[in-house]
Amino acid sequence: MTSSLPLLAGAALVAGLLGAPQTGATTTEHGRWAVSASRPQPAAKARPAAKTAVVADRDDVVERVAARGTPDQRHVLDYWTPRRMAAAVPIDLLGTAAGMFGKPAVPLRQRGARTAGTRWNAGGSVTRTTGRVFLTLGGLDFVCSASSVRSTNKDLVVTAGHCVKDGTGAWADNWTFVPGYDQGRRPYGQFTARRMFVAGPWSRSADDSYDIGMVALNHRGGRHLGEVVGGQGIAFGAARGRQTHGFGFPAEPPYNGEHLVYCAGPVRDDPHGQTDDQGMRCDMTAGSSGGPWLSGFDVATGRGTITSVSSFKYSDDRGTMYGPYFGDVARELYATAERS
Repeated sequence: MTSSLPLLAGAALVAGLLGAPQTGATTTEHGRWAVSASRPQPAAKARPAAKTAVVADRDDVVERVAARGTPDQRHVLDYWTPRRMAAAVPIDLLGTAAGMFGKPAVPLRQRGARTAGTRWNAGGSVTRTTGRVFLTLGGLDFVCSASSVRSTNKDLVVTAGHCVKDGTGAWADNWTFVPGYDQGRRPYGQFTARRMFVAGPWSRSADDSYDIGMVALNHRGGRHLGEVVGGQGIAFGAARGRQTHGFGFPAEPPYNGEHLVYCAGPVRDDPHGQTDDQGMRCDMTAGSSGGPWLSGFDVATGRGTITSVSSFKYSDDRGTMYGPYFGDVARELYATAERS
């Protein structure tokens, strides 16, 4: 049986470390299932030997209202001081998961052979549309990656589901997106979340095949995110196995989360048959979770079409990053979020 590690901001570990989730915001279910109660999630969880099909309605979307009013927005903006941003960590930097939840296939912080993961220096739109996410789960501050995406409301970003909601557990608080982040600089400011969305199978069972989150943001200075930095295209039901560029802000060594990093290469189906995901040879570490995977990427312009996001790595294969396939459920998630 192969163990997997949620890469990254590691929300799955938080409930197990800290117990009960935070409450207070409004949660709405679109579809026919109720959200299950919170339960602890291991950092390196054992998967079933074979993939079990998950049947999900196309309108199977769960959402949460975040910082809508001016006082709530001001609270989030004031919370993220430069010092707090610098101190926010990917979950597995805590270094306690193996001892608490059983030993994964390899030591939690051991890295596989370096395959890809180079600082992006070519400029273009991707340097503006990709950014860092700062969030709080269970009273601890974490980091992820995300991308602005073209949408009707001009306020939408796509990221990993575990960067928005801890699987069956708590929603993130103090959620803010910093597009174009570079070495602590915030050239386009920061945008707070007003509504957050995840797929039903992620909320009910933390199914990695649906580890997708979308967040509608508040305006900044009267301007939409899309008006400030633009947005990448997005596609659903795309051909599998395509050449792909993945971007993010990995924060564990040898990276420090301060620069945009990328991997590039063809993607392939999960060889373990345990998810519907595709994998790409990539050495990015924790903190890159939720970063966009772009097909048809134009190096000259920095533009492409988002067809997945960074989600997890198997604990015995640190050289391959996996991302969920954007099918009908992701399409409905996007349609719901862009109407918000």
